[in-house]
Amino acid sequence: MALMPRRVKYRKSQRGRIRGKATRGNRVVFGDYGLQAMQGGWISAQVIEAGRVAAQQYLRHEGRLYVRIFPHKPITAIPLETRMGKGKGEPEYWAAVVKPGTVLYEVGGISEEAARLCLARVAHKMPIRVRFIRRRTM
Repeated sequence: MALMPRRVKYRKSQRGRIRGKATRGNRVVFGDYGLQAMQGGWISAQVIEAGRVAAQQYLRHEGRLYVRIFPHKPITAIPLETRMGKGKGEPEYWAAVVKPGTVLYEVGGISEEAARLCLARVAHKMPIRVRFIRRRTM
C-alpha cells in the first residue's frame, strides 16, 4: 500500500521549484547509517515503498529501518490524447519533494558492511543520485 496523507486541505497543488540545499533533515539522527540525496527531485510513494521493501527483505528482523521522507505532494495528470483546456488533471500519485542533502532512509543496529549492502539495494530503486553516509559522533 503506497503512502499518502489521510486528508489534505487542497486536492491539487502547483508544481513549484526545488531551490537550494536541504537545511533540515540533512543528517543521520535515528540510525547509524543513512542514504542521502545528491540531487533534488520528486520521489513517488511507490518508489519510497519499493525502497522500504528492498531494505526490509535484506535486514530480515536484524537492525532497524527508518524512512525519513513522506509523500505530501499530489501530482496531477491529464489523460493522453486530450485537447487543451478543460482544467487541471486529477491527482495521479503522491510524491515527496526532496532537496539535495535530504536523508531518505536510515538503518541502525547492524554493521557498516551490512548497512552498505542494504542501502545499495535501496539506492538502485531511487530516481536520483544518492550516497551512503554515517552518523556524526560529537
